[in-house]
Amino acid sequence: MTDPATIAPEAATLPEAHPTMRVLIVDDEADIRETLDMILRYEKYETLLAGNGEEALALIEDPGADVVLLDVKMPGRDGLEVLEEMKKRRPDLDVIMVSGHGNVHTAVEATKLGAFDFIEKPLDRDRILLTLKNAVKVRRLAEENVTLRRKVSDRYRILGESPALQKILGTIAKVAPTQARVLITGDNGTGKELVARNIHELSPRWRGPFVEVNCAAIPRELIESELFGHEKGSFTGAVGRRTGKFEQADGGTIFLDEIGDMDLAAQSKVLRVLEDSTIERVGGDGPVPVDVRVIAATNKDLRAQVAAGEFREDLYYRLNVVPIHVPTLAERRGDIVVLARHFLEEAVRTNELPPRVFTPEAEAFLVKQPWPGNVRQLRNLCERVAILAPGREITPDIVEEHLAPRSRRPGDPFSECETFEQFKAESERLFLETKLIENDWNIKRTAERLGMQRSNLYKKIDKYGLK
Repeated sequence: MTDPATIAPEAATLPEAHPTMRVLIVDDEADIRETLDMILRYEKYETLLAGNGEEALALIEDPGADVVLLDVKMPGRDGLEVLEEMKKRRPDLDVIMVSGHGNVHTAVEATKLGAFDFIEKPLDRDRILLTLKNAVKVRRLAEENVTLRRKVSDRYRILGESPALQKILGTIAKVAPTQARVLITGDNGTGKELVARNIHELSPRWRGPFVEVNCAAIPRELIESELFGHEKGSFTGAVGRRTGKFEQADGGTIFLDEIGDMDLAAQSKVLRVLEDSTIERVGGDGPVPVDVRVIAATNKDLRAQVAAGEFREDLYYRLNVVPIHVPTLAERRGDIVVLARHFLEEAVRTNELPPRVFTPEAEAFLVKQPWPGNVRQLRNLCERVAILAPGREITPDIVEEHLAPRSRRPGDPFSECETFEQFKAESERLFLETKLIENDWNIKRTAERLGMQRSNLYKKIDKYGLK
């Protein structure tokens, strides 16, 4: 029997525990229960007491325990039996085993059954408090992970009720649990990355990394190093080893966005990864195995590129195991109101703004627009009107005022042009603004896709006052 005096409370030497953490003390010796109860309540824990296994099993459910201190040797059901039943009922429950007859076999058995830790009697106060502190820390991390995962899931939730979208969601549900490669096609701003994220989140790889690569934004001479990494000294400027995107995605998913913009040399390297599940760093001396699921996306017609000799046919068929086409927003008008309401609420919440709502007339106006920038453009508009609207209700006039010029009625942007030079300038302004919107105002990517120097694009942005 443990001498209670050896674990008597004294001035606190460890950080204060979480005040709502509830500890269940299970021991058939009343003096041990009472002493532990006194120590833990002094350290700001809430406590529950049980003298046997049956009482303990009832208390883990009502009122509920967060951590259990469980004696191994008790009359009736011993601690290991009670531990096994507790983990069946509450897999998330942290159980710390306590034994005056501890041995390696018992400790190993308790660990196999899911015990958090194993403490031998006579009990040491600091050891008990430290173990409980660790259990609290682990629980908090687990709760934070669940909260973070829920936030991530909410962030990447696909919204809409249209038949086209429901078909996509059905395909995602079927393909996500598999290892099949997926090729996502669709215009800019339709949500191709969102589809890729959902496939990853619903897959067995969800705990692994999701690594995104924008193939169009990487200079041709750096694409191989970016994807596969390089060794120190392999080329000028390689001052150390760099891990490539495929290695970073090991155990998870790599998303090759804008795969249609990848040059043929890099395509052949990607094909080798798909065939052999190995990569070779630039300047490396051998293959490196990787376990990666590949999801690719493009806004181009890859079959036309294959016919023109601009995309490898064998790579196309390797990637296009399960095709998913994401329709434009104009092709799923039934989702516009659902999305607009969600984006407006999100903008209000994120920016801590007063409540905002679209009037029914404004929602009808939104549905009629062409949306060249697709969902991305709609999201940007909702955030813009949430911030700039003068009052709670957002009317059609307010929406029209803040719409991108290309979304207005044909002819309107040129109504004030009196000369051909004015018409050309207005046309250039509209073209550049549309491309900037399509590329989410990424100057580098827009300039590359237009074949324009970034400095020149900056000058034109200043010239036309684009914001």
